Amino acid sequence: MSALSLAVRDSSTMLRRNLLHARRYPSMTLNLLLTPIVLLLLFVYVFGDVMSAGMGGGGRSAYIAYIVPGILLMTIGGTVVGTAVSVSNDMTEGIIARFRTMAIHRGSVLIGHVIGSVLQSVASVVLVGAVAAAIGFRSSNATALEWLAAFGLLALVALALTWISVGMGMVSPNAEAASNNALPLIVLPLISSAFVPIDAMPGWFQPIAEYQPFTPAIETLRGLLLGTEIGHNGWLAVAWCLALTVLGYRWSKAVFNRDPK
Repeated sequence: MSALSLAVRDSSTMLRRNLLHARRYPSMTLNLLLTPIVLLLLFVYVFGDVMSAGMGGGGRSAYIAYIVPGILLMTIGGTVVGTAVSVSNDMTEGIIARFRTMAIHRGSVLIGHVIGSVLQSVASVVLVGAVAAAIGFRSSNATALEWLAAFGLLALVALALTWISVGMGMVSPNAEAASNNALPLIVLPLISSAFVPIDAMPGWFQPIAEYQPFTPAIETLRGLLLGTEIGHNGWLAVAWCLALTVLGYRWSKAVFNRDPK
């Protein structure tokens, strides 16, 4: 069997393993999925009219359209926290040491986690998107090409955040630490342009919201779904995703290839 065939076979096996774990222990996935849904309902039905008035009007329906892109990216951030916990469990419970003694492709363990997490992220985004559509979100101005680009951007963000979460999980001493280390992936969207425009924030806070990876991704997704201007945010979003993917991959690979202590 060639090296490529071996890698594909073993990665597929590890992917099935991770998907089975997610199916047998769905509580963490459900808990992480409930957070963006609760935030969506809270900001729409409790704060929607007030927030919309502060942004120039348009009512609750306009505010739904504004916050859904940020909620979708927050969904990805929440899903990959579970990946960090899963990787940390593998590292601390001895299964990785067992895999090291087996005749399997070394990278298949990480690849299985990454592909499984990306698939879970996409499924979570679809579910949250269905809830958003049920409460009034519409994207009538988006063309088929823009929908395809939006889906590609979400998948690229999921890939980038997954590799970062894998690295966080590998360096964490236990599952609790992994969950805490990955918490910025949920917090950063809260301090981006997800809920209010950057120019409505205090002047000292605006650079924090602007110069971080989630804001250009949110603005790009918002432009694709609503037909608004994207500007330079598209290139920034792709650049952030590629940089985080490379960083997470190299970090995870370096930690995984270390000799066990």
